[in-house]
Amino acid sequence: MRVVIAEDAALLREGLTRLLEDRGHAICAAVSDGDALLAAVAEHRPDVAVVDIRMPPTHTDEGLRAALKLRHDFPGTGVLMFSQYIETSYSAQLLEGGAAGVGYLLKDRVANVAEFNAALQRVADGGTALDPEVVSQLFRASRQRGGLATLTPRERQVLALMAEGRSNAGIAAELVVSGGAVEKHVASIFSKLGLPPGESDNRRVLAVLRYLGPAGD
Repeated sequence: MRVVIAEDAALLREGLTRLLEDRGHAICAAVSDGDALLAAVAEHRPDVAVVDIRMPPTHTDEGLRAALKLRHDFPGTGVLMFSQYIETSYSAQLLEGGAAGVGYLLKDRVANVAEFNAALQRVADGGTALDPEVVSQLFRASRQRGGLATLTPRERQVLALMAEGRSNAGIAAELVVSGGAVEKHVASIFSKLGLPPGESDNRRVLAVLRYLGPAGD
């Protein structure tokens, strides 16, 4: 993959660069602020950008705002946000434009190199990669509406794992059930959420967005 990194902490920025290069990825640029991120993406058109939420000058939401503009201006580039903290309002904003090609991981997750690399690959391929803790807090912040209340506990587990970006095979392995059982649960989820088959809509993404929808919708 071709990757741009935006992280203001020099040691972490260099560490991410070495980690990803060791995995065979090309680091097009490693920058320290949102403006430089947008310039680097415009120049290199990478497959994915790894973006810290809190960057200069205020260390609040500069990374998020740059990521939102990046998704608007360069929809072909995946965005993997990462942070030391779970920021439900920020992650909800990131998902509002659609969950395809979006990720949000806690920085602790980078310590698991294989897991981080797999998440980055999913995002670059147009999938979703959400930290389990982020999923959990987003759900607690959301209201049970539009069919969610009708899901069984097992269907909620399956949908939560879908929100993390797991495939049906990955869900089956996590829950220690058959692939057929997962397919039945997924079909039931789609039915209860009113998501019929369609050529243009990705029902998996739509189901995740319904699940993670911010409170107040």
